Amino acid sequence: MKRYLWLPSGLAIIAILSFPSTAQAGRDDVDGGTTTDNGGTHLEASVEARQPRISFSGNGTGGSGGLTSTQTTWTPPACYYAPMYTPEEYQAYWDELSREFYRSGWPQEDKDLLRQGLEDSYGEEGEYPNYNIDKQGEGMFWQVVRNEEHPDYEARYACEFRTFWVDFGDPPPDVPGVVDIATLAELAYERVRVPDTEIELNPDGDQTVNLATWVWLDQAAFEPVSVTASLDDYGLWATTTATPTALTIEPGTSDARLHPASGECAVSSDGSIGEPYSRGRSGEEPPCGVTYLRATHATGSYGLTASLTWEISWEGSDGSGATLPSGVFETTHEITVREVQAIVR
Repeated sequence: MKRYLWLPSGLAIIAILSFPSTAQAGRDDVDGGTTTDNGGTHLEASVEARQPRISFSGNGTGGSGGLTSTQTTWTPPACYYAPMYTPEEYQAYWDELSREFYRSGWPQEDKDLLRQGLEDSYGEEGEYPNYNIDKQGEGMFWQVVRNEEHPDYEARYACEFRTFWVDFGDPPPDVPGVVDIATLAELAYERVRVPDTEIELNPDGDQTVNLATWVWLDQAAFEPVSVTASLDDYGLWATTTATPTALTIEPGTSDARLHPASGECAVSSDGSIGEPYSRGRSGEEPPCGVTYLRATHATGSYGLTASLTWEISWEGSDGSGATLPSGVFETTHEITVREVQAIVR
């Protein structure tokens, strides 16, 4: 059975002390988890909030490059509600944190308010008697999670601080912000890491004015990668997969011609991007490449940017699935161009 409630005001006070980022949004006198009260004493919140019980796995977690969405209007969730504590963990958390609070220099009325809030929620007659210790192993307490990596600081606090209980095997309550399969897919997307875009060039090393540079990618290094986000105790998961679809090159100077002219080199049917140069093809235009028209001796090297676009799709534990905005990862390569007018390959 699933039940949830708004956090009582007394608990909200100490919640501010528990989470430095929350405290900074609600109090100006908080710094790194240490709160200065109006009496000049300090309260050290020695109890750290646990991380949400969401596990991540897959071959997309070990790369070095995080993807940037091609749609500036899309970002991962800024805040959400997820399982955080077992009953025993939650009781230990509040026991220690409230002891810290009671020993602090905060006003007595605030301490009384906290005691009453804890009693109302977790006392014998409370919403969750004795922190649901008798239901240990049967469910978890859920709380708000604020995505500290999200670029919109205010959006992180769009979800109010609240606590609710969900039994294992029950679906989470259908209320805004609660983690569902689609949210897991977005959280997995945020953790996708792809290989560096290490392009191959011919000629290798320094390039030559007016001589086409062939560009291609090692096919084996750019296979699809996936990340699965799971709420294991609730049987919910989503696997998000990134598949490379196109390479876009920017020469780093206007004194250059791109091949093709758009600079976008599509993935071929065999999964390769571009073609390696082979002897005897010096008169051909490369399917993917660049021709530099001016040497770099007077300007310094050109920053050739290689941006690989990855299409994003996901599938969930209930058979659902959809696409998410494509992502891009780019790498810049410093290119030196020599002024040699003729060369034989």
